[in-house]
Amino acid sequence: MTVHFPFQNTYAALPDNFFARVAPTPVTSPRLVKLNRPLALHLRLDPDRLDSPEGAEILAGKRLPEGADPIAMAYAGHQFGHFVPQLGDGRAILLGEVIDADGVRRDIQLKGSGPTPFSRRGDGRAALGPVLREYIVSEAMAALGIPTTRSLAAVVTGENVIRETPLPGAVLTRVASSHIRVGTFQYFAARSDVAGVRRLADHVIARHYPDLAGSERPYHALLDAVIARQAALVAQWLLVGFIHGVMNTDNTSISGETIDYGPCAFMDQYDPAAVFSSIDEMGRYAYGNQPRIALWNLTRFAECLLPLFADDQEKAIAEAQSALGRFAEEFDAAYQAGLRRKLGLFTARDEDPELANGLLKAMAENAADFTLTFRRLSDAAADAAGDAEVQSLFADPAAFDAWAVRWRQRLAAEPHDAVARQAAMRAVNPAFIPRNHQVEAIIRAAVDRNDFAPFEELLTVLANPYQDQPAFARYMAPPAQHERVLQTFCGT
Repeated sequence: MTVHFPFQNTYAALPDNFFARVAPTPVTSPRLVKLNRPLALHLRLDPDRLDSPEGAEILAGKRLPEGADPIAMAYAGHQFGHFVPQLGDGRAILLGEVIDADGVRRDIQLKGSGPTPFSRRGDGRAALGPVLREYIVSEAMAALGIPTTRSLAAVVTGENVIRETPLPGAVLTRVASSHIRVGTFQYFAARSDVAGVRRLADHVIARHYPDLAGSERPYHALLDAVIARQAALVAQWLLVGFIHGVMNTDNTSISGETIDYGPCAFMDQYDPAAVFSSIDEMGRYAYGNQPRIALWNLTRFAECLLPLFADDQEKAIAEAQSALGRFAEEFDAAYQAGLRRKLGLFTARDEDPELANGLLKAMAENAADFTLTFRRLSDAAADAAGDAEVQSLFADPAAFDAWAVRWRQRLAAEPHDAVARQAAMRAVNPAFIPRNHQVEAIIRAAVDRNDFAPFEELLTVLANPYQDQPAFARYMAPPAQHERVLQTFCGT
């Protein structure tokens, strides 16, 4: 049997300065650790053929499937506010594109598949731990309903990579609507290559925003559309307590998907200043800063598009500023609507933001667990007897009691009954997230003991984050003091 990928490649048909043609570097003895069979089927791939020695070789980059046109994409980017004019795929190779069962074009990319011309003296490889982390968190995000890249497979290579110590090497097969970033536009803008910016913008419109092709001002409409998607995406991050950790412009997807899971984390205790990334020493990408940084990144995107807006630079800048000025409104609308849903409110009132902020303030002051507070609130909304479970999460239970009086008064003005409210709240307040201490524990089991059973079990739990799973109730629990993970690492 031969593994078949129905490639239909478009990015590789762009001019040569958009990428470097480079094949993956073969590895010694690849072994499939995990295949995402439902995703494979959705991509119109045969999971049984992928789950074979030949499939493992393809997913590790040892063998190229027919029709592949492997490339490393060129891009630039602001990293922690500092501009680097050339970054690019230093350890990732795009094999090609397929059309999934919904008719959507998807990139198939190998991450950790060897050096490229953009590796900047790096080895182009990935260690097993970061591969498992990205697999877990990206699939958890998908199950939570948040736009994200996906993980098709994880393969161990049979070779070590050298970081602080030798670690087992691995390759992640990543699936994305595309891997085009704000930094991709910056690559051409930094070279004053207006033709390249225009060609890239036309490609993005055709691929991601085809309804804009007939617009009177398609590039203005593109900026508006990307702003809207990023505003909605970051609002969704905040509503589940997610911290990306490295919101550089080269990690900001034009398609509006969450991309590049490095030192990412989900909060346990609610803290707007929470930072887990070991490289974010100044807290630039803290949980509560993410909307501001998203706007900063979108401003860099708008700068790239200015030559396409108007010949008069002042006019172009004014038009870009007008578009960027709508980010705050769009983010706030998405975020506040999400908070209302989390609180069981079906209608909107002017006092709702104050009510939501009152709860968040009490949570921050009392070290309340973000995920569990909202999940238990779902039950308390149906029966006040559930208040005790919420109170137990607060250092001072009276802080919740004081807020709950206002909340119940607000609920009394709602038209829906308690049963409908509880169901609606449970559908947006997850019981399960990939908690940092659990992710670290499964990585240690896999790396230190070659034990992937905890990895498989955690994936099973996270596939249904909004469902009660009594057999896995322990995965709902926040970490004990000695289990807390205070730093997460990029792994490059």
